[in-house]
Order: sequence, then structure tokens, then C-alpha cells
Amino acid sequence: MATAADATPPNYRQAKAVKEFDESKMGVKGLSDSGITSIPEFFVHPPHALSDLKLTSKTAGSLPVIDLAGLESADCRRTTINQVKEAAKTWGFFQVVNHGVPVAILDDTIRAVRAFHDEPRDVKAKYYKREEGRGVMYASNNDLYRAEAASWHDSLQAWMGPEPLPPEELPEVCRHQVEAWDGHARGVAEKVMELLSEGLGLERGRFKELTFSESRVFVGHCYPYCPEPDRTMGITPHTDPGIVTVLLQNRIKGLQVKHGGEWVEVSPVHGGLIINVGDFLQIVSNGEYKSVQHRVVANSEKEPRISIVMFFNLSKWRGSGHYGPLPELLSPERPAIYRDFTAQQFLDNFYSKGLDSKSFIEKIQIQN
Repeated sequence: MATAADATPPNYRQAKAVKEFDESKMGVKGLSDSGITSIPEFFVHPPHALSDLKLTSKTAGSLPVIDLAGLESADCRRTTINQVKEAAKTWGFFQVVNHGVPVAILDDTIRAVRAFHDEPRDVKAKYYKREEGRGVMYASNNDLYRAEAASWHDSLQAWMGPEPLPPEELPEVCRHQVEAWDGHARGVAEKVMELLSEGLGLERGRFKELTFSESRVFVGHCYPYCPEPDRTMGITPHTDPGIVTVLLQNRIKGLQVKHGGEWVEVSPVHGGLIINVGDFLQIVSNGEYKSVQHRVVANSEKEPRISIVMFFNLSKWRGSGHYGPLPELLSPERPAIYRDFTAQQFLDNFYSKGLDSKSFIEKIQIQN
């Protein structure tokens, strides 16, 4: 005999479970630490989304590793510019070494972010909210209410610029390290942006002049142990919306990049940083640089995977309030392949949906 519970629509039950999980403020880390042996249903992804989880390529090669030492030498700089340009065109991702940040600082930053995620629930709960765009926010899945299924990660986010974030707003356990990392990551990003700018034939400081490093968001992801990693994702396939992303991670694998139609597993290089091209850079470069899909598989290791991301975007728009391909990159032989758009259109697209691939780029592409 059917019960009232049986008559409740599944999507209603799922929405109720999502809301209860969100309001508990326990996060995925809390679920994992509780010793569960199966994941809640709203974390289970449909079969089509999981069908290629095991299909990482053995033939597509590995992420380019680029040495940033010796940029003061004209010959070395030219070589590095060409390497960065090629990687940004063909992979959309590359690792950099000898970037100027001591390994001890990288390790300390990772330890501090893990220390936050290891804090008791009531300590972390003070930062738990869903108001994005300013201040500090701790939450599980920033698209929890927009996505088809939740993913197995929690995040600490802090909007570091263009308006400086008062240090006291950051959690005490990682305050000093997050503040310091903001400066270090910005330094690396600006160094890489110079090379990317020169790779397009522009002046070295053109991207900085366009404020491409002023609007910055720090995100400290934690991917705890998942008891059923084959039924969910760490983060679903997506592209990053901004200019460039600087990524620092611990030794636990999980990041995969789409290359040549196949998923390639990224092996972390100790002391290295991963750089990737965002949608905005693909657009302003008029398609010269590529923003590519990437994802994180659910963590089957007992140790949590820690991933620290700095997203960089411009903070000042052109006087017209629009942006698109840089005019100096356009010619009759190479016309614009994307139409101009406003900041509001860009932000509305990102915050109105779950993480996905390149829908905004597809929306503004000019059809021939």
C-alpha cells in the first residue's frame, strides 16, 4: 500500500534534503567525518555524467611544465613567451616552476587551508553563507541549488580585490597565509600575464593596464574522502569565467583536463603552480588562447585533497560599459569572432546556472 511519503515527488524530496544539508552547515567534510558508507542521493550524478570517469587518456601527453627562471635574459624570455603562447593555445593549461614563490610558503598555505576545513563545525559555521561577490564565504557547492546534482567538495571563498578585504574578516586559523598568498599569487599571475600579452604581440604591461589582475577571488577547496567516488564528482566539467586562474594543490590527484577530446589526469609537481586560461581571456584574445573544460573526480584517498585557487578578472570596464575582443588584435584578415558584452551579462550568466562548459562563449560567438 502506498504511503504519503511514497506519493511525495522525488524532486521535492531531493530539494528538502538539499535544504536540510545546507542548513546543517556541516558541509561535505562533516558528512565524510561522520563515517557514512554511502552518499546522500542528491550527490549522485546521472549515469551519462559518470560514463567516462575512468577514461583518462594514456596517449594525450602530460600538461606542459614551463620554467619561469631567467626571464631577464632576452633570449630566454623569447623562448618562454613562445612556450606559454603554445600551451595557452593548445592546452589552455600549463604548470610553472621557478615562479619566485618559495616551496615553504606553498606548503604553509596548503596546511593553513586544510586547518580551516579541519575546524569544528561550529567554528566554520560562522562563515557559512551563500552571499557571493564580497567578503568571506564558506559553503558546500556554490551552485548547490542550481546544479542537477551536488558535488563532493566544500569551499572557503574570499573576495580579495579590487577593494581590499579587511584581514579580520578572514578566519584566524588561515588569516596570515591567505593574506600572504593573495600577494604571491598576484605576483605570479602578473608575470604570466606579461608573457601572455607579449605572446599576442602586445606590450608587456597591456593586461595590467586593462586591470586584469585587480579583481581577485581566493577559493580554498577541500575534497574529503568519499565512500562512493564512482557515484559522484569532486567538481563537474566546466571552464573558468575570468582571465587566468592560479592553482596550488597538495599531492592528492583529482584534477583532469580535456585535451584532444580526452580527459588527461594532472600530476601535481611539488613546488609548481598550475595556470589556466579563462573564458574572458579566450574572448579578449579573439580565440587565440583557449579556455578548456576541466573537472575534479571525487577523492577516494583517506587524506583530503586541498586545492587553492586564485581567480583573476578585470575590475574596470571600457567607457562604453562593454567588452569583447581587444581592438588591436582585429584586422580585415582576422575579424572579431565574438560580439561585445556587458559586465552584467557576464555575471548574470555565471550566477544563473550550475557549473558547465562554455555556454557564455557560445552565446556571444558571431556565426559566419
